[in-house]
Amino acid sequence: MEIALKLTLILHFIGLAALLGGFMAQMSAPIKSVTRSMLDGAWTMLATGIVMVGLLSSGAVEDEQPDHMKFGVKSLVLTAIVVLLMQNRKKESIEKGTFFVIGLLSITNIAIAVLW
Repeated sequence: MEIALKLTLILHFIGLAALLGGFMAQMSAPIKSVTRSMLDGAWTMLATGIVMVGLLSSGAVEDEQPDHMKFGVKSLVLTAIVVLLMQNRKKESIEKGTFFVIGLLSITNIAIAVLW
């Protein structure tokens, strides 16, 4: 099961790259919008995060216990990102403030993962 956990973590990183990459690609663009890669990346992160918590909670991976508080906070941040993306996905452009909140929340999620 350890291999399944590591493969899921790789998919989680790919989702992060899609979300943050879509954000960074538009940093200098005059019109900001929600891209398909941002939306797919956020959903991928949410799904793989749930799978990772399930694998760790099941006891299938020895010597690793889940930190439920950390996963709860990360899930809350990621849910906020998904909600913002879903609300603005069909708009031609979104407000710069909303766009930067999405980026800030993405970076916050990374910081929580690394520093906690």
